Amino acid sequence: MHELPIISAPEAPASNRPKRPEWLKVRLPMGENYRNVRSIVDEFKLHTICQSGNCPNMGECWGAGTATFMILGNVCTRSCSFCAVKTGRPNEYDTDEPRRVAEAIWLMKVKHAVITSVNRDELQDRGAEIWHQTVKAVKELSPQTTIETLIPDVKATWDALERMISAGQEVVSHNMETVPRLYRKIRPQAKWERSLEQIRRTKEFGKRTKTGIMVGLGETREEIFDAMDQLVEHGCDILTLGQYLQPTKMHVEVAEFIHPDLFAEYREVGLQKGLLYVESGPLVRSSYHAEKHVF
Repeated sequence: MHELPIISAPEAPASNRPKRPEWLKVRLPMGENYRNVRSIVDEFKLHTICQSGNCPNMGECWGAGTATFMILGNVCTRSCSFCAVKTGRPNEYDTDEPRRVAEAIWLMKVKHAVITSVNRDELQDRGAEIWHQTVKAVKELSPQTTIETLIPDVKATWDALERMISAGQEVVSHNMETVPRLYRKIRPQAKWERSLEQIRRTKEFGKRTKTGIMVGLGETREEIFDAMDQLVEHGCDILTLGQYLQPTKMHVEVAEFIHPDLFAEYREVGLQKGLLYVESGPLVRSSYHAEKHVF
């Protein structure tokens, strides 16, 4: 097995932002498994959040033969200031997509699959039917594969939420992204309380629940601790914490690069507060090491 070279993550345009520290390194995508995953994704005309979201762990995850599939297209109806996914009016969704996703996962022989999607606010069911069919198709073709679904905000369309999460997936994730004070700036079309309610309802449905928060956007330690308390109160089982990295000059700038020692503290405090699992580190993303979150 060839050793992967280490390269620095892409630099954002020069400004008054803090200098990128040495501990932020990503691996250059390469290797046989990486090429195999890319070939399957291209052959089946699929989207991955790994590519659309400029994920720094794509080389590691694809090299291990895993990927996070993004359904319902690659154009989002939201305009979050942190996200590299395209924003606009999406095309009509592809009803054959569930079959193609299932076949790709079967060909890749993945033991744990992560599926996510863009927001489809223009759809009455928020895309819930395609979500349901995709998970069902994967389970039918690869019954041994466990599944995490990273679902969008359904805007309190609770019947759509139930349809999304009732197809047999083991873990249901919905990212809070940041602390309440920063929602207007970072996630302007979302509401902290509504996303908390979505997590609570998912837990009551009987699913293992998960969320992710980015740090380095200007939040305080106390705000992260308070967010943890609220998440535990609303039934969240798993939390991921990772460093925000500015994808382009059009996105919000990094306010601070968080030291690995503080990430370690966040992990310890989160576990003390009652979270069952906390994945915390500079390059952690919501799907990173997701296979560990199926207990």
